[in-house]
Amino acid sequence: MDIIAKLSEELGIRRPQAEAAVTLIDEGCTIPFIARYRKEATGALNDEVLRSLGERLNYLRNLEERKAAVLSGIQEQGKLTEELKEQILAAETMVAVEDLYRPYKPKRRTRASIAKERGLEPLANLITLQMLHTPLEKEAEKYVDAEKGVETAADAIAGAKDIIAEAVSDDAESRSRIRDLTVKKGRMVSVAKNPEAESVYEMYYEFDEPVEKLAGHRILAINRGENEKFLSVKIEAPVEEVLGYLERKVITRKNEETAPVLKEVVKDAYDRLIAPAIEREIRSDLTERAEDGAIRVFGRNLHQLLMQPPIAGQVVLGWDPAFRTGCKLAVVDPTGKVLDTTVIYPTAPQNKVREAKAVLKKLISEYHVTLISLGNGTASRESEQVIVELLKEIPEKVSYIIVNEAGASVYSASKLATEEFPNFDVGQRSAASMARRLQDPLAELVKIDPKSIGVGQYQHDMNQKKLSASLSQVVEDCVNKVGVDLNTASASLLEYVSGVSRTVAKNIVAYREENGSFAARSGLKKVPKLGPKAFEQCAGFLRINGGKHPLDATGVHPESYEATKKLLEKLGYTLKDVGNRSVEGISKKIADYGKLADELGIGVLTLEDIVKELEKPARDPREDMPKPILRSDVLEMKDLTPGMRLKGTVRNVIDFGAFVDIGVHQDGLVHISQMCDRFIWHPLEVVSVGDIVEVKVMSVDLKKQRIQLTMKQNG
Repeated sequence: MDIIAKLSEELGIRRPQAEAAVTLIDEGCTIPFIARYRKEATGALNDEVLRSLGERLNYLRNLEERKAAVLSGIQEQGKLTEELKEQILAAETMVAVEDLYRPYKPKRRTRASIAKERGLEPLANLITLQMLHTPLEKEAEKYVDAEKGVETAADAIAGAKDIIAEAVSDDAESRSRIRDLTVKKGRMVSVAKNPEAESVYEMYYEFDEPVEKLAGHRILAINRGENEKFLSVKIEAPVEEVLGYLERKVITRKNEETAPVLKEVVKDAYDRLIAPAIEREIRSDLTERAEDGAIRVFGRNLHQLLMQPPIAGQVVLGWDPAFRTGCKLAVVDPTGKVLDTTVIYPTAPQNKVREAKAVLKKLISEYHVTLISLGNGTASRESEQVIVELLKEIPEKVSYIIVNEAGASVYSASKLATEEFPNFDVGQRSAASMARRLQDPLAELVKIDPKSIGVGQYQHDMNQKKLSASLSQVVEDCVNKVGVDLNTASASLLEYVSGVSRTVAKNIVAYREENGSFAARSGLKKVPKLGPKAFEQCAGFLRINGGKHPLDATGVHPESYEATKKLLEKLGYTLKDVGNRSVEGISKKIADYGKLADELGIGVLTLEDIVKELEKPARDPREDMPKPILRSDVLEMKDLTPGMRLKGTVRNVIDFGAFVDIGVHQDGLVHISQMCDRFIWHPLEVVSVGDIVEVKVMSVDLKKQRIQLTMKQNG
């Protein structure tokens, strides 16, 4: 297979682009580095296309390796024909290769192999040829051999049927045809194991839907219901059509002796050997596609969450609410340093509201707190009531935000949190995290396993290795898109930087602690285990503010420093102007990018990127994201009435809708049918995590704690 041609065709890119990308990946370059600093080579392929290319490249190479192994295996048996070789080489999927290999694959002892050991293969061949003119029983008597375990003619016929059934089952063309028929015309059916049992799977107690129309979230829900023993699930195939196809393929002559036997063989081959395997394959394929879809949605949600704009320059009071153990507080300065921690007990059972307010007033006054970051967990509603009352009593202008607590408890009890806050208990760590994830969501959330951040669907039912790999790629893309301050970044943030391993990240932090802040990017070369290749990959994504070299604070890569210096000189600027941010409007001075790029010895795309960086050095792409909603008053679920219009923040997007935080501690659901007036395939066409949307309340169910919302103008 010409893998480069295949990649070009599948991804809709030119062959040179695919060749360049594959070469760079093989050289050990990371996707963020290729996407950002090798645009000339790849024709500006973005990170999404490059990741798809990398995944397909890996699959196609594994496919070629498997083909070679299969061909070798069949060759060793002396059964490789030119036609079979061509079929294997032309196969485009692993499934097709395995179907072709099935007849030659070493098997454990089967009914067919036992029958062959008993010398019944010639009888099976006679039946298959369908040219028998004597009674079958009489012919079968020739194969009776008590020593071999063939006591009667009936035993001989039964053994021959087993051999033919396995041959029918092993036919690659038949399996492919039956698989296609089952997918196109089959139905997935689920029923309750106990119809009286109450569960979240009740909508699947009598479920019947065509396989082709199954939605990913339904497949995952049915799988979970089956695993938890609430559901019995099966694929109902078009059996009559399948048997008809097999009979036409197997019974090729009119022969009274063999036709009835072959009809029985066909049914046995399908019922015993083909149908169970095809059902397993189809369900496995459905699950894999459903998982891939859910992982993509999870990844999009995570990307949006990590790219939430930081709230800079504010002293934040992190509030981890609780009942019995009290509410943990942590005051954090604008740089993320914890200034103070304490515990208050304004909620049940203590209800020390007055004492709690006194502590809060003191903290707000002493540290000039301007924002309270309240976790949305247990006792959050009661804590919010106290906060709103407090804000009315104090002269200072303070707002509050409800922050999603997902993953806070995981982080608080982690080894990383213990190393970061050795003298804090889990509550204090959680409160500090509440504040920091508001100040810089990306820097704080990278410390938490992405699966625990709470913006996915059925994440615990998926292939965990694939999910972790995909989410790590999302975090890597976000971190490198934003850039990292080399002198303040934690090891957990640095390890997501292009080319930086976990060991190197720890070495960077250790080197910084021992030698002080980095004065220049070039200082990275002194970090243990950070070689030339790693430096090339990471340098452009690491920033140094106020360092020796002004370009170290930008996204300009050190390999382009000389060209950038020449560019500045040509246009009448100096490096000092970059440090003073005095090069705004530089793009207007360039009449011909192509000509200038040639003079500087760089590509046009690289020149364009350098100019963008010089105009807005180290610009934070998160600035374009919607800002979170600051609150100063409380709203409860009982205050909601149908028709009420509110602004809310999208907290999670799933296949059938989106959950929106409207400030009542219970997110409302906007079903996909209520998102807009046009038809959409998926909610991500309309909303993303972090979007601020206007919604109207459709219904409120206090008992079930459900809120139905609409984004349609007319509701």
